[in-house]
Amino acid sequence: MDKRLERILPRVQKPARYTGGEYNQIIKDKNSVDIRLAFCFPDTYEIGMSNLGMSILYHTMNSLDYVWCERVFAPWGDMYEEMKKAQLPLYALESGDSLSKFDAIAFSIGYEMAYTTVLDMLDMSGIPLRSSDRTELLPLVFAGGTASVNAEPMAAFIDLFIVGEGEEVNNELLALLREAKAEAWSKKQFLARAAQIEGVYVPSLYELAYNSDGTISSIKALEGAPERVTKRIVSDLDASPYPTRPIVPSTEVVHDRVALELFRGCVRGCRFCQAGHVYRPIRAKKYETLVKQGIETLKNTGHENVSLLSLSSSDYRDLMQLCDGLLDYCEPRSIGLSLPSLRADNFSMDIMHKLQKVRKSGLTFAVEGGSQRLRDAINKNVTEEDLLNTCRLAFEGGWNSVKLYYMLGLPTETDEDIVGIAEMANKVLHCWRTYAKNKNRGVKITISTSCFIPKPHSPFQWEAQISTEEYLRRVNLLRSSITARNVVYNWHDAETSLIEAVLSRGDRRLADVIEKVWRMGGRLEAWTDYFTLERWQKAFEESGTDTWFYAQRERSTDEILPWDMIDVGVRREHLIREREQCYASALSPDCRKQCSACGAAKLLKGGRCDG
Repeated sequence: MDKRLERILPRVQKPARYTGGEYNQIIKDKNSVDIRLAFCFPDTYEIGMSNLGMSILYHTMNSLDYVWCERVFAPWGDMYEEMKKAQLPLYALESGDSLSKFDAIAFSIGYEMAYTTVLDMLDMSGIPLRSSDRTELLPLVFAGGTASVNAEPMAAFIDLFIVGEGEEVNNELLALLREAKAEAWSKKQFLARAAQIEGVYVPSLYELAYNSDGTISSIKALEGAPERVTKRIVSDLDASPYPTRPIVPSTEVVHDRVALELFRGCVRGCRFCQAGHVYRPIRAKKYETLVKQGIETLKNTGHENVSLLSLSSSDYRDLMQLCDGLLDYCEPRSIGLSLPSLRADNFSMDIMHKLQKVRKSGLTFAVEGGSQRLRDAINKNVTEEDLLNTCRLAFEGGWNSVKLYYMLGLPTETDEDIVGIAEMANKVLHCWRTYAKNKNRGVKITISTSCFIPKPHSPFQWEAQISTEEYLRRVNLLRSSITARNVVYNWHDAETSLIEAVLSRGDRRLADVIEKVWRMGGRLEAWTDYFTLERWQKAFEESGTDTWFYAQRERSTDEILPWDMIDVGVRREHLIREREQCYASALSPDCRKQCSACGAAKLLKGGRCDG
């Protein structure tokens, strides 16, 4: 360990974040590998170590004998200041080496508010921020994650992006980098070759032109790059890598449990949901595979809880068999089973009994809209009867706490819809009074709202976000409509939602804004401890950029969008049709009842998804 680090650690909170040495970490001889890769998560250790995708990719890249993949996380403020004072560069946990010693630096970017932290991590390592200033091939800086479906705001900083799922394409890219390093290719040579790998987007090989009103007039692919980059997927999840010996964190993390991914994609098609569209087509693991992986991982980690993950876990076809298979092992050992992604329209007494066999976890349901008309408009497919029946089952089963999530600012929303949220809370309270077996403990009903953000590759990608003032008006309307003492109301701040909307629908002209925010001290912007709207407003003003243009402007369906060079598999015509269905308050059936012909099945070899 660096002597400077030894002096620093006693002065910071949670020093175990920064030491490495965890059980199951992977150590290799740095002199016996051809490629050293720093796998960076632009947030704290607790968040990154809870990320299943990072755990999977850490192991898949380390499965290559010529690659050593090491982890790097962003330091919290106290450690950040100490490192600056001691002139200690950002380092990888496994070896303690600075990022400047690595051949490749890979960022996993799952959310837009992490952008400034990416810049901060590069700067802490002494690496130039902009791709154009890194003229040599090494270190190669690339990124993946959900944010890559619109990579443009970070295009100036990242050499290339992985679009889609990385289990296979990451290793193909590293094999090419090994060849390029051995043969001393130029960076330009390498990027031209990398662009031929399916799922790799190289921003410098695309030229954008603009109209006088600021909209995009054309996107031109250069030097043989594909007109559109098609995302990569893993077709067979049963055969895909899953780490049954994951790293066991040395300190408490957000999700300290075994995470089992049931399936990718979603059968529902909620129109506001980016994830439900960009993760298509639907592919499920067999429950036998999940039981085996879950038990092996529990044995190798000592975790005391298993979480069943997907966008809508209660839609997993073999959920009962999976729970039974896991509980045979978990129940005698007092290992809990949790199902975080529940739907109010298919929650059953059977599921409830299985979830409470070891310990009760909280019940959370995403209702999204305050009226049936609005829920139909967003294709939520949840009725008031569904929700109240689910609450009845929960209260009869001994639960006394329910959380309900909604969005404010959805297309077609009215004040009547907002008041309907409060009315629904009262009905849930009445349901508890009627059906709860034990009323001595009381009941807690939590209503949470966030501001709708129009996201790329969703049917609402053309919509306008409401202003921060209008969002707060709607928040206050809902607050004044909630009268019951047992109902708690929490709401997400409007300021962060505004910036997220700008970044999620932005183009590469936002690079100057992001860099200015970072130079003014912006980092860890997803945390309220660090986010300030004033810093962003000043950066927008100095850059001559208007937040309204990106966040609050409705776009026509024939406008060229900044992410139009990215193909996630879902046809534009499908998104337009779903948007039209919204304004008619018309439902679309879920994928298992009727295929919507969205186009994503073309990404599968057989042409059929698991819907």
